[in-house]
Amino acid sequence: MESYQAAIFLLAINLGLLWLLMAFPLGLKTLRVSCRLGVRPEEIWRLMRPSGAMTEWHPSILSATPIKDSPDKIEFSFRQPDRYGEPSRRVMAVDRMAVTASGIYTCDLRVISDSTLDSNFWAGYRESRRVEPCLGGARVTFEQTDSYRGLAFYLFRRLALQRELRALEDHVTGRKGSDRLALEHPLFQMFLALVSTLMLWPFFGLTLQGLMLSSFLTLVIALHEVGHMIAYRAFGHRQTRMIFVPLLGGIAIGGRPYHSRFEVATCALMGPGFSAFLVPILISLHDSMNRTGLGLDTGKPLLVFLLILGAFNLLNLMPMYRFDGGQILRQVFDSQRMLALGSFGITAAIAATGWHIGLPPLALLGALAVFTLLSLIRTNPLRPREELIAMSPAERLVAGFGLYAAVMMHALAIAYACGRLFG
Repeated sequence: MESYQAAIFLLAINLGLLWLLMAFPLGLKTLRVSCRLGVRPEEIWRLMRPSGAMTEWHPSILSATPIKDSPDKIEFSFRQPDRYGEPSRRVMAVDRMAVTASGIYTCDLRVISDSTLDSNFWAGYRESRRVEPCLGGARVTFEQTDSYRGLAFYLFRRLALQRELRALEDHVTGRKGSDRLALEHPLFQMFLALVSTLMLWPFFGLTLQGLMLSSFLTLVIALHEVGHMIAYRAFGHRQTRMIFVPLLGGIAIGGRPYHSRFEVATCALMGPGFSAFLVPILISLHDSMNRTGLGLDTGKPLLVFLLILGAFNLLNLMPMYRFDGGQILRQVFDSQRMLALGSFGITAAIAATGWHIGLPPLALLGALAVFTLLSLIRTNPLRPREELIAMSPAERLVAGFGLYAAVMMHALAIAYACGRLFG
């Protein structure tokens, strides 16, 4: 497969996967998980009912307190912190709670308010719990109904619901469980990184050189996400984690919601920004290798890595909706006019880099068309309950100049590597 054909094919696959994961209209779906436990139904119900002993086993709930003068409303406190670092809270209404003559316990709940997210996020959400007698014990069923756009959040909710049921089962049977989703375990992420490398290998050719290129790309993705995680830690996120998505890249997840627009911009900037710090180091290392007479072939893998590092991060700085560049610009500029000017400046700098290394105009136009398609992919926004703290003028300058500095550093990486590889 020719290199340009492989690139087009890979881009097409990425576009399709992104749309499927982030924008595919699933509509109203009900998640259902169930298991049988060798315990009497009334004992299980004592653990499961909304104001019962959920804190004994639930991996996320710290407390469940009935609201005074409103017996049908329960306030839950969760381990997941809010933007201030305090436990997040959610008030839920118990729409129905009943026990039948045959010993079946049921309850239905919906969310009234949330200390973190806007109430519109929970508009279609419903939750149901059921315990019924069966041979040798009780059958437990958890259900969640909501409207979904994109497979990613649907799959995450299913994994979380399975984790909740597994925690109940571990508590009843006396097994020691884990508070972490299996998807988030570091060993599983290392496995996904290996899978991603092997899946990318055919696009670069099934040779040792192709394996080197796919390995370099995986390493660049990991460094990019490490940059995001460093920023999260600097802003006080006690827990951060990385999730690898084969073919698509990685996602860094913070330990709490954002508190300010400056935090959003900085955490987005540090993905490509961390890699930008490596550019002068790699260039100096390559120059030192040439001066010491190690030979051109010795430094070629370093140049290839520098090229992949620069290209991946420069494309990620495109002013598109879901890219780091777009997130930074939306925080820095309030007015549509300034946002348009900033976007034009970033796009012009990236296009000039492509023209400098000799990309044909048709290829540049095709790349811009692809990224325009990417910018059209929309997801249901997770709107916070309270507006984020606005940026000060000094913070706008820091974030804005940081963005353009990252663009220039990665443009330098591409120009330097191409000039020595193909010049």
